[in-house]
Amino acid sequence: MPGSLEPLDISVQIPYHFRCPISLELMRDPVTVSTGQTYDRSSIESWVATGNTTCPVTRAPLTDFTLIPNHTLRRLIQDWCVANRSFGVERIPTPKQPAEPALVRSLLNQAASVSNPHHTRLAALRRLRGLARDSDKNRSLISSYNVREILVNLLFADTASNSDLNNESLALLVMFPLKEPECVSIASEPDRIAYLSKLLFHSSIEVRVNSAALIEMVVAGTRSSDLRAQISSVEEIFEGVIEILRTPLSHPRALKIGIKALFALCLVKQTRHKAVAAGAAETLIDRLADFDKCDAERALATIELLCRVQDGCAAFAGHALTVPLLVKTILKISDRATEYAAGALLALCSASEQSQGEAVCAGILTQLLLLVQSDCTDRAKRKAQMLLKLLRDSWPEDSVGNSDDFVCSEVVPF
Repeated sequence: MPGSLEPLDISVQIPYHFRCPISLELMRDPVTVSTGQTYDRSSIESWVATGNTTCPVTRAPLTDFTLIPNHTLRRLIQDWCVANRSFGVERIPTPKQPAEPALVRSLLNQAASVSNPHHTRLAALRRLRGLARDSDKNRSLISSYNVREILVNLLFADTASNSDLNNESLALLVMFPLKEPECVSIASEPDRIAYLSKLLFHSSIEVRVNSAALIEMVVAGTRSSDLRAQISSVEEIFEGVIEILRTPLSHPRALKIGIKALFALCLVKQTRHKAVAAGAAETLIDRLADFDKCDAERALATIELLCRVQDGCAAFAGHALTVPLLVKTILKISDRATEYAAGALLALCSASEQSQGEAVCAGILTQLLLLVQSDCTDRAKRKAQMLLKLLRDSWPEDSVGNSDDFVCSEVVPF
């Protein structure tokens, strides 16, 4: 290896000892292993994770896998970055060190012990949440200490008071995926679901969103259809989730969690009318343009689900923007979004001649013809073919829809 400098595209040279021996890139978090060699933390962690037990440079066995931060070298690298910022080099941020297992155990014990003062337990939970936010590695470490069981017990220990301890436990709990037995333990106790439903109307938007996040996790993680129906039938649960979807765009997490929770609840067919009664149709159409790609897919899937019930179909048909927006969505977001939009339009046009006319006026003919010739999913094409057949009598006389050259007779049933 060269011992001095190596040119870069930005006309600046990185000192050799600032480069990680594994990745050969500028080190952002240099750490020293038991052999005395220094590597970038992410590189040496990946090396060890693949089963290697030797030092990459010396090939000597690693007597232990402790990684000691090399603060001196990191500061030298940061100083070099500052000195070369005129060449476009950005200063690397000071990395946050991974949580120590002993610290995590201590914090969990402090939070779980009922003999500790309230402020001590609250401070421990807040410190744990800060560590969990720092990195996936910290979350994995915290998760390994049975944190879910501890947090569930804390969250539901005293639901009458709704103290900061409950809210902080909830905020930390939603950072860890729940296993099915944990979801069932929450779903099978009506008092717990009623409490989460109550939190959907909390004065703090963070508490409301965290409650919706836990509800979504529990519904999605429970296989029992009876338990899912029991959750979705809780009084005002749809009202709370839909109100979260109406939160201003200054809270983007509310929009993301809200649509995830609403979709999970609407998978239960027998309670979809509750979503409609709570104003889901108007809210989904009004917020459709605000979702990112993944959430727009979920929103369109929810719209299609609600269009399968009579009340939902009528509610969407009654909104002036529903049909034009769905037509516009075809082939614009993703294959899945196109499929859901086509399915919703098929339900609407099958139930209402007015929706048929609105679809034709919105230019659905062109969209459907492009769809059946695209690489979209087979289900989307089947829905498009069924729509074309349904709407054929509604095309203007001078449109291709009434041409002898256009045939849409091969309709594959669902």
